[in-house]
Amino acid sequence: MDWLMGKSKAKPNGKKPAAEEKKVYLEPEYAKSRITDCEFRELVVLPREIDLNEWLASNTTTFFHHVNLQYSTISEFCTGEACQTMAVCNTQYYWYDERGKKVKCTAPQYVDFVMSSVQKLVTDEDVFPTKYGREFPSSFESLVKKICRYLFHVLAHIYSSHFKETLALELHGHLNTLYIHFILFAREFNLLDPKETAVMDDLTEVLCSGGGHSGGSTDGASGGGAGAQNHVKER
Repeated sequence: MDWLMGKSKAKPNGKKPAAEEKKVYLEPEYAKSRITDCEFRELVVLPREIDLNEWLASNTTTFFHHVNLQYSTISEFCTGEACQTMAVCNTQYYWYDERGKKVKCTAPQYVDFVMSSVQKLVTDEDVFPTKYGREFPSSFESLVKKICRYLFHVLAHIYSSHFKETLALELHGHLNTLYIHFILFAREFNLLDPKETAVMDDLTEVLCSGGGHSGGSTDGASGGGAGAQNHVKER
């Protein structure tokens, strides 16, 4: 398949690392913003009498569309010149083609690879069946996990590289709400490896402690503190 993606640590360039840029998205006044104040932990639980695969398929497709829409709001700022690699903090992601060859690409190219591949999957009747009587493939759960991994990369890149633009557009409440819902859903069904999401552990702690509930009005304060660790992932 054309989306067997790998990731690796950015190679050192011989220069001393610059001081880490302040993570604006962790500031309480922005982290508390939501577009709704529902109990996300309850929202993600598998409803009674609903097939697990149907639930995974429905939610995965919805998350794909929402992440795609969220990215589209800042896509004009995510250019090959501004984002020469698909980076999140000091983790760099690479795309691998159908032959397993690592493709050097910019962030917008990487996101395009992600969205095109996921679009192809969620519209494939053999993978995401919508007709009565059609069975889900035996590999369905592993495919859902791959999709979630790629969608996480896109969300993390938005926070890491384009939160200021998101803030200027006043869409940070939408982004926070989407991130909370997505992470708690992935946790509920073990769809993301904790090592995969470690790069954003500080944000996850701030947004998702207490089930993602802001503890007040729609823009109420969020509980939890931010971990200061800066993670580097490599496989």
